[in-house]
Amino acid sequence: MSEEDIKVDSTNSIEDDLSASTLIMKANRYLGQKPDEPLVMFGDIIVDPQVRNADPCTANDCKWPKSSDGKVYVPYVISNQYSTQKKSTIECGLRSFHTKTCIRFVPRTNQQDFLNITSLSGCYSSVGRRGNGQVLSLNRDGCVYFSVVQHEILHALGFHHEHTRRDRDGHVKILEKNIEPGKEHNFEKHNTINLQTPYDYNSIMHYKRCAFSVNGQPTILPIPDNNVAIGFATQMSPNDILRINRLYKCHSMTAGVI
Repeated sequence: MSEEDIKVDSTNSIEDDLSASTLIMKANRYLGQKPDEPLVMFGDIIVDPQVRNADPCTANDCKWPKSSDGKVYVPYVISNQYSTQKKSTIECGLRSFHTKTCIRFVPRTNQQDFLNITSLSGCYSSVGRRGNGQVLSLNRDGCVYFSVVQHEILHALGFHHEHTRRDRDGHVKILEKNIEPGKEHNFEKHNTINLQTPYDYNSIMHYKRCAFSVNGQPTILPIPDNNVAIGFATQMSPNDILRINRLYKCHSMTAGVI
């Protein structure tokens, strides 16, 4: 199948699609229009204004520290902007990491470094631990979904998007002519450390084929099989879980499905 033969799937509305990719792009479509917003690039990643590319976490020692008991405790605060139901959804997403990894999200007491989960103008996070109360935005009107919580938390743990990993050219083709002008940076490759895991079309960190398309045609085309589904994940894949366990050396954990 050629790229010309591939059209946008219109059988389901965006509201019915709970994949992280679709929800984040919908919530972030107007992001960056306010002067007080952080610099967000690559779709939903906060970057230093002086540095265009967020570097791999392990190259910058930005992993969250491991405790002597083998667990990685990540303190967090959830803003009171959220309703009880939406706060419960966020907490459910946090707890989903507890069953298959050594990551443990704990309410902050007096820890210096923590995740400040708040409702700003979109869905976004830094990559890895950045120090102090780092913002993880989950807009209460468009980002509080299980899949989006997992996606943004994976950024905060140190992971980039799947379609930007350094070996992506053997698995997807980026069709630059279909990318919306000014959005090309969303497809820049990163010098990622892939932890000996395969490229994963089913990763919750993979965007859909028409992400940032200017004309409804694909911007990300799976190869050699153009028909492979991408960007439909609604929860972490086994490879997503495996990467967490390898990055944080969770030796006793498995890579099963949540």
